[in-house]
Amino acid sequence: MNLFLTIAVKHILARKRQSFVSLLGIIIGVAFFLAIASLMQGSQNDFIKRLIDNSPHITVHDEYRNAKEQPVEKLYRGQVIELRSVQPLPETRGIRGYKQVVENLKSRPGVRASATLTGQAILNYAGRDNAIVLNGMIPADMKDLTTVEENMKVGSVDDLISNRNGIIVGAELCRRLMLEVGDNITLTASTGQVRTFKIVGVFQTGRLDYDDQQAFTDIKRVQAMMNKSNRANTIIIKMDNSNGARELASEIEGRIGYKTVSWQEASEDIMSTLMIRNIIMYTVVSAVLLVAAFGIYNIIFTIIMEKQKDIAILKSMGFRAGDIKWIFIIQGCILGIAGVVFGLPLGCVLMFALSQITFSPPGVSEPIQMPIDWSAPQFIIAGAFAFFAAVLASYLPAKKGARVLPVDILRGGQ
Repeated sequence: MNLFLTIAVKHILARKRQSFVSLLGIIIGVAFFLAIASLMQGSQNDFIKRLIDNSPHITVHDEYRNAKEQPVEKLYRGQVIELRSVQPLPETRGIRGYKQVVENLKSRPGVRASATLTGQAILNYAGRDNAIVLNGMIPADMKDLTTVEENMKVGSVDDLISNRNGIIVGAELCRRLMLEVGDNITLTASTGQVRTFKIVGVFQTGRLDYDDQQAFTDIKRVQAMMNKSNRANTIIIKMDNSNGARELASEIEGRIGYKTVSWQEASEDIMSTLMIRNIIMYTVVSAVLLVAAFGIYNIIFTIIMEKQKDIAILKSMGFRAGDIKWIFIIQGCILGIAGVVFGLPLGCVLMFALSQITFSPPGVSEPIQMPIDWSAPQFIIAGAFAFFAAVLASYLPAKKGARVLPVDILRGGQ
């Protein structure tokens, strides 16, 4: 093997300029592959993080996924029947036994859960009715299960604990109605109940409709306004490992019967789009390395054409076809390894440079940095793809070199 390596190095050094150009192509290819892949993966991670953080990992609704089976369907199961205009009996909506369900979920490691009651309310201001989505939650749970605390512009979620008649509203609503912390607002529920709340905090997420229509207060106040004492219409769940949300949601729905939706199910169209985006991205960046691999193919093919007499002499000395093939494959390995060794640091420099770029889109108050993914898989994928592309590029001409017939070459035959 040392002899094979020595011959391979001599062949590469015999054409220094061409070998350097081929090596430079691999280095630049690895660097651009790593920079572009890390940027695209970083943007995807940032998007998913924002998608997950701004919504629960799992939501349990006070409804069933499928309509309740009727007695006539049970009686004539498997037969052709038609049932029309079935109207459910009126009932007070809510998740039955939600407190026991929440306690059971909290007992699981890595799972946080809380019950919520959401309803519609009207804020009358200056003769104009403004629709508000009133979210009733346990204030102590809001920090772990929502991003309200992170997005607070004025005040804190803790102010809801000290003031049970307090309410947290969005910055857009305050701007539009000229409200400030400390002002009192009067809300009217669909049940006719009227309650006065004191603004104790203002949040800003950057989403205009959310900041204009959402409000948060203590769940007991919402239960009183909606005439739903000890009721909750949703249970929100967050997990330390959000990837397991689909399996846990299926388990919860199978156990309690209520419709349970994971974030993956709620965002299936977005996840499909991201998958297609990844396929396109890796196809494009891989093309850069494939073009660089053609340089290795060209230099090794040229060496084989120039060194046919040397190959013939080696074969006449006892080298087998497989030995000749290995000599040229080793040349591709040398160029591939060198390209990865020098390309990865150059890629890190490009990644760092991209991470320093900041820009301020219209309507955004704080500058945004380019999201870069520094995880190990990006480096492994870039290095492995470059190495195998170089080996493949050397394998094809190596087969041609192994088929050289020493008798034809030494006699001057073609």
